[in-house]
Amino acid sequence: MTSFLLRRLAISVVVLVGITIISFFIINLAPGGQVALPGSELNPSFTPQLREQMRRQFHFDEPLYVQYVLMMRDMFTGRLTSFADGQSAVGKVLRRAPATMALSAMAFLITFSCSLPLGIHAAVRRGRWQDGAISIASFAMISLPSFWAAYMLVFAFVRLFRLPTLGTRTFGVVFASPLGAFVDMTWHVFLPALTLALAGIASDSRYMRASMAEALKDDFIRTARAKGLSEASVIYKHALRNSLRPIITFIGYQLPAFLGGAVIIEQVFGYPGMGQLMYTAMMQRDMPVIMVELVIGSTLVLLGNLLADVLYGVVDPRVRVA
Repeated sequence: MTSFLLRRLAISVVVLVGITIISFFIINLAPGGQVALPGSELNPSFTPQLREQMRRQFHFDEPLYVQYVLMMRDMFTGRLTSFADGQSAVGKVLRRAPATMALSAMAFLITFSCSLPLGIHAAVRRGRWQDGAISIASFAMISLPSFWAAYMLVFAFVRLFRLPTLGTRTFGVVFASPLGAFVDMTWHVFLPALTLALAGIASDSRYMRASMAEALKDDFIRTARAKGLSEASVIYKHALRNSLRPIITFIGYQLPAFLGGAVIIEQVFGYPGMGQLMYTAMMQRDMPVIMVELVIGSTLVLLGNLLADVLYGVVDPRVRVA
């Protein structure tokens, strides 16, 4: 198992380098030039001399492959600066990372605390009205555009539960204990996290239902029932363990998928995370910030794949032997 993970880690490094190369060249294909900032044509201070100075500062007078090497060097040494304000691009992203990590973690918990029980319930009662109701609800949630679902949840939850819809904390309030600050942050994060988790709940519950229904047809389930085991033991000890492997694949992809979905959700809720920063950077054509976010997102995808491999070994001992 260790040698397998080391091989996967080496492959992941190669894939990450390939992703950064492709992303860098695609970004440079954008029309208008590399320093064509929005509104610069109408800004009298953005003179041709300033444009040329920026080209030299960011090495845009070098060949593209040299630009790529220099940008990666500056990124990993912390010297890469934003086009918009001259601050460290890595620093700007890292300051937003905790908020997005909190949002993704809560969305992850909501997704799997809801999707697994729903999928198991639908599989155990397949063909009955409960199964049909869960299926209809799942297809409805998959079909909802995320921005529309966000506004509908805001309309419903703000009226019913007075949930906050902006920021990560209550402004002007100083909490006496870390627990109070944590509860306040959770109160603010819940609504955008729920919006982010809706599609995941719908898709993962369907996969869980299919996998669980298939496991319940196997011979070892009939043997377990013939031995007189309780139905709860048959379902949750025997069938569930054997139906989790397909779901683990989606667990590996779920966290980085939340990062991608956060671009829209954070913009709707005014949530100060990496997704909102990514949207702003795209509008400003801030290539250093975009590259840093792409590298972080790609790294999360590859780490998610490694996490799935480790979880395979936990669920299925045969993988550990390999």
